Amino acid sequence: MAKALVYSITNCPYCIRAKRLLERKGIDYQEIKVDHDPQQMKMMMQLSNRRTVPQIFVGDYHIGGYDDLAELDAEGDLDILLSKV
Repeated sequence: MAKALVYSITNCPYCIRAKRLLERKGIDYQEIKVDHDPQQMKMMMQLSNRRTVPQIFVGDYHIGGYDDLAELDAEGDLDILLSKV
């Protein structure tokens, strides 16, 4: 099974929703909190070209934020992506 990487900040409602969705799908994830680590924030911005959280990656694929993740799941494309990674 693919593993996800979630860049997040403490108490972010979208970050919490994203992690819950991943957990509900049985997807293991590593969480990197960027609110107290400027170097990790810089890394997240370089990888995603975005400044907002969460930023979610599955394998080398950048999904985007929570709304992107939820849309992929609703359309059934998240399962397809997970089967390929």
